[in-house]
Amino acid sequence: MNTTALRHSEADRPLTEVISSLRADDWNAASPCEGWTARDVVAHLVDTQREFLTGRGLDVGERPDLGDAVQAWTTHAARVARILADDATAGTPFDGYFGPSTIGATFERFYVWDMLVHRWDLARSAGLDAWFTDTELDRIEAGIDGFGDSLYMEGICAPAVPAPEDADRLTRVLARLGRNTTAPVRG
Repeated sequence: MNTTALRHSEADRPLTEVISSLRADDWNAASPCEGWTARDVVAHLVDTQREFLTGRGLDVGERPDLGDAVQAWTTHAARVARILADDATAGTPFDGYFGPSTIGATFERFYVWDMLVHRWDLARSAGLDAWFTDTELDRIEAGIDGFGDSLYMEGICAPAVPAPEDADRLTRVLARLGRNTTAPVRG
């Protein structure tokens, strides 16, 4: 298994666990992403991944119906996993936003990173415990550092918010992403 397929699988397992834990009434709950419901977060993940992959000429099939967000995510994630498992596809070069890259490196840098971050948003919208391993926090921080000011462009992340001086690592990382861990869990 190539690195991109491995990273996708590592991010997908806990994300799918969170998505599968949402109850019917959770899907219309507000998420920490201003103006987005939990269903909107899953739609964002599906649509941005589809846009990137189809923009590179890859067939990800029809967009799954997000009326059943759990099934939609499961279907989409399986299709993406099959695409990323192809070493030739993952290694295909192209000119990306930050310069020359490959489909795999870009997918891992942006879209797998997005899966990690939005897992917290989805859990938070449903009042579930949200967690990251130290390795996941390392990857999220590396993404934040690598994106620089581009992270705060319109439609990416809200501006960073202050974290208490005695905040734990998770709170500090989420604050850099514009997430307030002290805000109400459910909207």
